[in-house]
Amino acid sequence: TTGMKRCVVGIRRPDAPEPAAKSSDVPTVWFPSMPTLAAVLSEDNRALLRLIHDQRPPSLTALAELTGRQVPNLSRTLRMMESYGLVTLKKSAREIAPVALATSFKILID
Repeated sequence: TTGMKRCVVGIRRPDAPEPAAKSSDVPTVWFPSMPTLAAVLSEDNRALLRLIHDQRPPSLTALAELTGRQVPNLSRTLRMMESYGLVTLKKSAREIAPVALATSFKILID
């Protein structure tokens, strides 16, 4: 198994300038506010990322079976996470396979 993928996240208002890189810890994912970060990286969503990473479900249907959640609900959550670069949704002929791009997070504030 591959190790947990660590992702550095930061908070920046959409109108704020891109901060200068001071170190290797430069966020690769930005959230507009603390409440958004808290919502996107909730316990449930982090557990979902770990599950996707560990189980590698071949489809949203398989993921729904693993989680007990409905496909439309999962699809919404995953599309939102995809918009922040936390997952990618690999489309094949008939299925969409979720792939976790990050499973552990370092949060930089200010």
